[in-house]
Amino acid sequence: MAREVLVVVGLVVFAAAFRACRKNWTRKLGALVFLVASFLALYFLTHNIWAGMLAVLGWFFLPWIELLTRVRKMRLPIDNQLQHRDPPEDEFFPNASRALAAMSDAHFEHVGDSAWKWAGMEQYFRLHWNPEERAVATVCLCEQDNVAFAFLAITSRAEDGRIFRTTNFPFSPTLKNPPGFHCKHVPCERNCFHLMLQDHQSFLAKMKVTHDDLTTPDPENLEDEIEEEMRVQIEHNLQHGIIERTNDGHFRYSVRGLFFLWKQFAKDMIRLC
Repeated sequence: MAREVLVVVGLVVFAAAFRACRKNWTRKLGALVFLVASFLALYFLTHNIWAGMLAVLGWFFLPWIELLTRVRKMRLPIDNQLQHRDPPEDEFFPNASRALAAMSDAHFEHVGDSAWKWAGMEQYFRLHWNPEERAVATVCLCEQDNVAFAFLAITSRAEDGRIFRTTNFPFSPTLKNPPGFHCKHVPCERNCFHLMLQDHQSFLAKMKVTHDDLTTPDPENLEDEIEEEMRVQIEHNLQHGIIERTNDGHFRYSVRGLFFLWKQFAKDMIRLC
C-alpha cells in the first residue's frame, strides 16, 4: 500500500510542477497527469477500474456545485448601462501599462473609461480607437471577490452590421453569440497588443473582409455600441431559452442555460488556457 501512495503522491508532485510551467503544452500535460493520479488513487483503494474512471469524471462534474448554488440564484439586469469610472490603479490592472503603451505605438487613441456591474462582478473598460485601422481596442479588467483578471479585445464592424472581434479572453463565453458576431480567441498568454493586431488582421482576411467593408468607428458612440451589443446578445439568448426573464427587469439562467454553462466550463477545463 505504501508503494501505491508514493506513486500517487509522485504523480501529484509532477502534475503541480508541469502546471507551474509557462508553456501551454506542459500545463496541459500537468492536468493530464493529475487526472491519472486521481484515477490511480481510487483504483488503488477499490481495485476497480470503473471507480477510477468515476474519479476522473468527477472533476468534470464539479462545476455543478457552483451552478446549482451561486449561478442559479444570480439575477442579471436586462438593460445594463455603462457609467464613467476612473480606471483602477496599475497594480490592480494586470499588464495594463504595457498594453496601453503598445496601443499608443499602434496609433490607437484613448477615448474614455467606463464600467458596469454584473451580479457582484465589476468590469472596467479602457476604450481606444484607430480610424485608419477602422478598429476599436479595449483593455478590460474584471473584478469579483478580490479576484481580478484582465484581457484585450480588438473589434471591427462591417457595413452590413457584422462584428469581428479578436480577444485573449481566458474563458468560453457564458452566453450564445448572436448571428453576425464572429470572434477569434487567441491564447490568454498572447497579451502583446502588436501580435493581437496582426491576429485580428489575419482574422479579417480569413473572413474575406476588406478594409473598405469596415465602418470607421465613432468615438462618441463606443459605449452605446457596447450596450447595444449586450442587448442584442441577451435577446438572442432569451429566444433560445438559455436565459429567462424574472419579474423585476432582470434575467436568470434557465435549466437549459445551466447545461450550456456546464458545457462551457468543461471546454475550459479541456482547453486549459
